[in-house]
Amino acid sequence: MKSILNVFLLCLLAISSLAQSKRQKTGDPLAGIDTLFNKILKDQQVAGFAVAVVKGDQVIYSKGFGYRDVESKKPVTPNTLFAIGSSTKSFTSALIGLQQKEGNLSFDGIATSYLPQLKFYNDNMNNQITVRDMMCHRTGLSRYDLSWFVFNTSNRDSIIQRVRYMEPTAPVRAKWQYNNFMFLAQGMIVEKLTGKTWEQNIKEKFFNPLEMSRSNTNIFEFEKDNDASLPYSINDKGTIEKIDYYNIDGMGPAGSINSSVNDMTHWLKVWINGGTYKGQEILPASYIREAASSQMVISGGLPEADKDIYLSNYGFGWMISSYRGHYMVEHGGNINGFSASVSFFPTDKIGIVVLTNQNTSNVPKIVYSSIADRLLELKNIDWNGRARKAKAEAKERENAAKKAAENPRVLNTKPSHPLKDYDGLFDNPAYGLINVSFKNDSLFATMGKEKILLRHYHYDVFSISGIDKKEKIDTAESDLRFNFISGQDGKIEGIGLLLEQSIKPAIFIYKPKTVELNAAALESYIGSYGDKGMTKVYLKGKILFVSVPGQPEYETISVGNDVFNFKNLKGFSLKFEKKEGVTKALSVSFIQPNGTFKQVRQN
Repeated sequence: MKSILNVFLLCLLAISSLAQSKRQKTGDPLAGIDTLFNKILKDQQVAGFAVAVVKGDQVIYSKGFGYRDVESKKPVTPNTLFAIGSSTKSFTSALIGLQQKEGNLSFDGIATSYLPQLKFYNDNMNNQITVRDMMCHRTGLSRYDLSWFVFNTSNRDSIIQRVRYMEPTAPVRAKWQYNNFMFLAQGMIVEKLTGKTWEQNIKEKFFNPLEMSRSNTNIFEFEKDNDASLPYSINDKGTIEKIDYYNIDGMGPAGSINSSVNDMTHWLKVWINGGTYKGQEILPASYIREAASSQMVISGGLPEADKDIYLSNYGFGWMISSYRGHYMVEHGGNINGFSASVSFFPTDKIGIVVLTNQNTSNVPKIVYSSIADRLLELKNIDWNGRARKAKAEAKERENAAKKAAENPRVLNTKPSHPLKDYDGLFDNPAYGLINVSFKNDSLFATMGKEKILLRHYHYDVFSISGIDKKEKIDTAESDLRFNFISGQDGKIEGIGLLLEQSIKPAIFIYKPKTVELNAAALESYIGSYGDKGMTKVYLKGKILFVSVPGQPEYETISVGNDVFNFKNLKGFSLKFEKKEGVTKALSVSFIQPNGTFKQVRQN
């Protein structure tokens, strides 16, 4: 009797345990997760973040944490605007998908045929690279991000022209290499085919039908919004610090959408539900399948610490992976002061968006992983603890590397020229113009909108320090250094900058600064020089020309101190000699690689 009673009690316990397990599974899997998110907010030192979760057609979670404005203690809400950065890319490629649906292009059509102003480094690339290649980062071009980020402009035609000077680091389709210019090109193709701007297309094709009323593509509209987050970073002292908004409208198709987590749930519903939103087709189901499928291998994607996390491929504006055995489609985003992640699990009908106003933050990945573990009924991993540990270990490695590394600086050297000789313009067509100026016994430079101080490091190499808008000089030493290059004549002819770690330094070629001269000054050089006055110096408008018998006329550029460089002849210039009190130049010296030749004025 006693044994029967024991069996009966064990059965009751088993039934009770099973019932409890079923209640846990049918209950809210995200219950109590707010406590974790508040801990993440503190441990990861972020100003604020917002998160929303979609299950099928329903938003099952939407909330903000921390502050969108730290100083004024304004909280983040699910409607707070954030810059989503490169999470924009799935929108841009989707516009290409719509153009294919309408028969206006083919993914496998040659890219330059749709956008004539797009030219690559050589004809082989021009004749091979397709729209599909650009959509999945397999053109052979590395990032070249400093080209658009430092030498920033709103002129898309100007930016896209830089591509032709970008040397590939791999053959076409041989290697996955992230390149924002290729998404700019996609946006410009859509502009050309539709006759409307990329911004107009995004609004008409997606924002309006998806009721994404909070979303925009304009940084100025973003700034003026009543519920917009401010951008933040962690400074050298380890504290949260507000930074400036960064306008990337020129590269807009690669990353300029601003949105809220509530709005982004509408975008996720389209991808979870085969291209439809509230019964209306937004994207063809065929495009959804292709875009969310592997188009290019990013890396081997073998399991590492976690045996159930593997695969690393790229679709169209999406990264493809296996998250703990579940098919995952995701794309992150980072732009000054903001980090983002937009992800979905197609077979599980789950979507997650995490947006934060913190520069290069781990929070989006920590949060979406923590949510996915619960929704997919997986054993929870302490992603927050892992991130804190990894950050501490990285700091230790960094400090150890600094101690172990030999200082490459060669002491007791000096520049080969007086500092004023480094003054000039230096141009690289794949990037832009660097303006080096000699002022108050120091060298300064501007790169795009960036102002920097040059400090002698060794020989003709100078280290750089940033100067903020308040003229405060950054005390931190940058790894980027200016290596001034001299020609055979000993004169400065360029700057070498290692802007792409995987390729050789970019060379910025010296261009002397032009000096504007008034009419009276220019007329003082006009005349005939040399034997029988055969060398003629004359004006065409406000430009000084020189002609020698048997040769074409040469256009010159004034560089100051009575010196004129030949516009299209490197190493050739004119130096006029004047005498105080005399109006006209007395003679001119032709300075050229094989010597200097003086000619006296004849009239």
